[in-house]
Amino acid sequence: MEKIIDENKQGESLILEQKKENTRKLFIESYGCAMNFSDSEIVASILTNQGFNTTQNLEEADLVLVNTCSIRDKAEQTVRKRLEKYNAVKRDRNPKMKVGVLGCMAERLKTKFLEEEKIVDLVVGPDAYKDLPNLLAEVDEGRDAINVILSKEETYGDISPVRLNSNGVTAFVSITRGCDNMCTFCVVPFTRGRERSRNPQSIIEEVNDLWNRGYKEITLLGQNVDSYLWYGGGLKKDFVKASDIQKATAVNFSNLLELCAKAQPKMRIRFSTSNPQDLTLDVVETMAKYNNICNHIHLPVQSGSNRILKEMNRLHTREEYIALIDKIREIIPNCAISQDMIVGFPTETENDHKDTVSLMNHVKYHFGYMFTYSERPGTMAERKLEDDIPETVKKKRLAEIVELQQKHSGIKTREQLNTIVEVLIEKESKKSDTHWSGRTPQNTVTVFPKEHYNIGDFVNVKTTNCTTATLIGEAIGYSENN
Repeated sequence: MEKIIDENKQGESLILEQKKENTRKLFIESYGCAMNFSDSEIVASILTNQGFNTTQNLEEADLVLVNTCSIRDKAEQTVRKRLEKYNAVKRDRNPKMKVGVLGCMAERLKTKFLEEEKIVDLVVGPDAYKDLPNLLAEVDEGRDAINVILSKEETYGDISPVRLNSNGVTAFVSITRGCDNMCTFCVVPFTRGRERSRNPQSIIEEVNDLWNRGYKEITLLGQNVDSYLWYGGGLKKDFVKASDIQKATAVNFSNLLELCAKAQPKMRIRFSTSNPQDLTLDVVETMAKYNNICNHIHLPVQSGSNRILKEMNRLHTREEYIALIDKIREIIPNCAISQDMIVGFPTETENDHKDTVSLMNHVKYHFGYMFTYSERPGTMAERKLEDDIPETVKKKRLAEIVELQQKHSGIKTREQLNTIVEVLIEKESKKSDTHWSGRTPQNTVTVFPKEHYNIGDFVNVKTTNCTTATLIGEAIGYSENN
């Protein structure tokens, strides 16, 4: 796609008045997926224009916000413990502090936090962040405030995020919001609403701005990036009503990847997350075409059993998933594949579990995220299926696949021994202040002596040793991307 659709930026300018003097302090914490961390940067940008600077000191904060996740019960319990801490600080040390909840948990629990538990001053859903100035005005006048209305259009494409806790090298760029895939275990469609895509012009402008500010790698974010489709705005389902001209100039995810890769040829491009039913081979072919698109696909499967996949309302079969993996590796032989897996889903038998193990043995993922099933209120699984797998069985099955994944991760890491890999230096190694840490295009963490190199450098590293998931080596010079 050579031409980006000529569209004005979405929405009115956020700044409706002269920027206020920044005298108030914002403390913001994020939990859950990368999208939450990206959203917190949008919130920080909005509040900067309302007179807030961010702080790492909880006790001095005028406003404390926690951006929440509802994907598992454990995540919600973590947030509740943090809220207890915030309120203790508010009670004992800073009575003027205001506490708010953002994100998925805010949308799901709505008035419960405000009216029943009375532990926060404001509740703001994922699509209502632009209303924060009005909500804070309500709070400043002594009233509780809430806005959790889901939007069919909001993408925050006109907001320039404030990069929080940034290393100045890598950044998130949100391209879609919401999800139309109604997996029976997942609350995301209810907490984040329908899928809608962001104007590609604003995405490219953000990518260019990040490069000009010294960033070397971006990750394009969405609950399901492969569903990205821009034809002038609105929900994806409205595409069938679009004009022939709109359809002819539409930008899909493969087109967007190419636009980003060509806009900044020396900037690394990653993306997350893909869905097996939506990942098309033109995306893989675009990855193969451009060296700056990283050879890594995070492709959640959730189960290796066709019966469980059907119960989950995953719109792919085991056979279709394996065929897709095989095709990816045919097009990009060195492409890293990672996974999400749930064990102990309602009715899961030992044979279902064995199907998951056999699928993992076929694919041999580079790494993965594995969890026991956690029943989420309001989901189809919670309404229709009994959570009938004992916790002891869930934990046993989880331990088995974690051990298997560690074995496979070790295999994939050792395959890269005695090779030269390109590493983007991101930070100091956690284990040694004399070593740098960075990642390869396949997303493998690599550590090596600092020597004269600096954060943000692209370096060729000769690998000499490894752990299960980390490469160890020595730098042999700058890469051609430096």
